[in-house]
Formats: sequence, structure tokens, C-alpha cells
Amino acid sequence: MTVNTQPQVVAVQMCSGMNAEQNMAFLADTLAQLPTTRPLLVCLPESFLIFSKHTQASYQLGLHIEQYTAALAALCKQHNIWLAAGTVPVSQPNGKYLAASFLFNNQGEVVAQYNKIHLFDVDVADGTRNYRESDATEAGKDIVVVDSPFGKIGLAVCYDLRFSGLFTAMQRQGAELILVPSAFTTVTGAAHWHTLLAARAIETQCYVVAAAQWGEHENGRQTYGHSIIISPWGNTLSELASGTGFISHELDLNRLNTIRQDMPVQSQQRFREHLL
Repeated sequence: MTVNTQPQVVAVQMCSGMNAEQNMAFLADTLAQLPTTRPLLVCLPESFLIFSKHTQASYQLGLHIEQYTAALAALCKQHNIWLAAGTVPVSQPNGKYLAASFLFNNQGEVVAQYNKIHLFDVDVADGTRNYRESDATEAGKDIVVVDSPFGKIGLAVCYDLRFSGLFTAMQRQGAELILVPSAFTTVTGAAHWHTLLAARAIETQCYVVAAAQWGEHENGRQTYGHSIIISPWGNTLSELASGTGFISHELDLNRLNTIRQDMPVQSQQRFREHLL
């Protein structure tokens, strides 16, 4: 492995099924194909570990989530990577589970946990039609921004993307790179995915990395794919429209700082007292 002066980020696109062991096997195979430069941050999509048909399966998995976080920690040490592990279920005593996004460092240590705040309770004109994430998922409450070799990382998940106040709050806490692991539906993805991601990058002047689920899943869901890395200027730096695999790009924090200096929108914000 070679050390690079510019940190690199990878977004993995998956078509996760209902078997956690098979999804972990796909991840292990993918990590064996990674770029050799370090430091390297690998980002996984929402529900990468289990994309269940019945929420009880996710709850049961979440009762034993420690064995999977231990396996993820071992992979981080083996490959000398940081890992943003999409979301996994973390079961709670009330019968619901958190959609938890864990960030591991290259020593396998959990340096952050973000619990999805905005839950997908909507009607969509697709085969599923009615989504009620709050029936089984407990909403998170805390905004998470953490230091890393890749700049300050802000964590969000999928439906959070539609709520700009969360992203503004992360930027105000110093975020320079925002991760949005997702499982967008094909309908909402075709309509809003690229527009929302570009808007969040432009308004926060952050890199945005969105690792996505793609394709037709065992549980009957259809997801949009289009995993993407976007610059603080809103440019698409890399994208995987369909299929499984990964994309990568180097992060240039000097370029980010130049953008913020040339267009200091945060210091010019006149409604700061009304924001989170």
C-alpha cells in the first residue's frame, strides 16, 4: 500500500439481500479490490447488512449486532481502512431498532455512531407504495460531526437528505465531508436524487458522498443506485449509475477552503438565529 498526501474516499454500491452473511461476503470481496492508496475511507449504503422483507428479521439481527460490528472492525484492521458502515439495526428494549450508522477508524475502533433522525413515512408510486419506517425504527436525535484524516465528517442517512437544516447544522459544527448512505426508491431517486445531493453540497460547501443500494432486491424493493461523490462546488466527481461495485475519488480540502473563502456564504448568512 502507498501513502497518498490526498485522502481518498470510496462509495460502495450494493444490492443487499435478506441474508446478512451473504452481504458480509460481498463486502469482503469488494474490500479485496480496493485502491492501494491510504488513508482510505470506504462508505457503505443504507441497510447494507440486511435488506429484510419483515422488520422482525432486522430486529432479531439487531439483538446480536455486536458480532457484526466486531467483524467490520476486523476488516478495517485487515485492510487499513476507515469504514462508514451504512446503517445496521441496533435493537432497543421498546421493540424497535435504531438505524445506526457506525464510523470505524483503521484500528477497528468505533469513533462515531449516528442514528437516523428523519424516518421514511411516505407514499410512493412504486410496487411497495406505502413506507412506514417509524413503525419499527426509533428516530435518532443527535447531530454527529467527527474529526478524521478526511476532514471533519458529518453523518446523515437517506431521507435526511430532504431536510436542509440538518446539513446546515453539520456545516456549522465544522463538517467538510458529509456522508449520505441511502436506499432511495427508483421513483424518488429519478425525481430528486441528484438535485438534492448537489444542493446539499453547494449550500454547505462540503464534499458529499452517497453510497447507494441498487436494483431489484429479494424483499421486493427496487432501489435507484447512482452512488455518487460530489464536490463542494456541486460537481459530480464520480458516479456509478447501475450495477454493484465501487467508485473512488481524492478529497482536496485546500480546494474546499478556497471555495469557502471566495464565496463566504456561511458568514454572510442573515438567518443564523433561525437555524439549528
